[in-house]
Amino acid sequence: MATVLSVSGSPSASSRTNRLLRHLDERLTARGHEVIPLDVRTVPAEALLGADFGHPAIAGAAELFARAEGVVVGTPVYKASYSGVLKALLDLLPQYALTGKTVLPLATGGSTAHVLAIDYALRPVLTSMGAAHVVQGWFTLDRDITAHEDGTVTVAPGAAEALAHVVDQFSAALATRPAAPVPTVPALAAAS
Repeated sequence: MATVLSVSGSPSASSRTNRLLRHLDERLTARGHEVIPLDVRTVPAEALLGADFGHPAIAGAAELFARAEGVVVGTPVYKASYSGVLKALLDLLPQYALTGKTVLPLATGGSTAHVLAIDYALRPVLTSMGAAHVVQGWFTLDRDITAHEDGTVTVAPGAAEALAHVVDQFSAALATRPAAPVPTVPALAAAS
């Protein structure tokens, strides 16, 4: 199956967003995908805020994006948009870091007033980065996610069903994606 990069754009280690993503990673793993978690909060702040493209952590993150066939991007919604720490990372990636990739956008927030943040704030950025297919995303209310002391989460039944559906759609989209194009070598192309 596919390699999936699961990106948590939360600045907090104990956030519902982060815990929800790790919970959904288990579902993707059960579907046969290799899931690589990336918590943006672990990238050194001086590299993100200083726009240090050469920092090993930034280069490492770019390599993870390049390696993945699918990317899950999860973020808490602040001020009707995705998190600043996620924006800082996306700004440091190559312009077309998502070229040819299938992407699942997910967001969490305190009220339904933030539901459109996926479509009006996050989706345009993912598309501009070359995503081949941005599948239907999902917004989960904070009150529908119960975080437990052991790091696990319980998701309210309605939200759990909707999340399972979008994750399964994402998994199916990964299974039916076209093969990556084979890069041509200019000298060989000219000789033909």
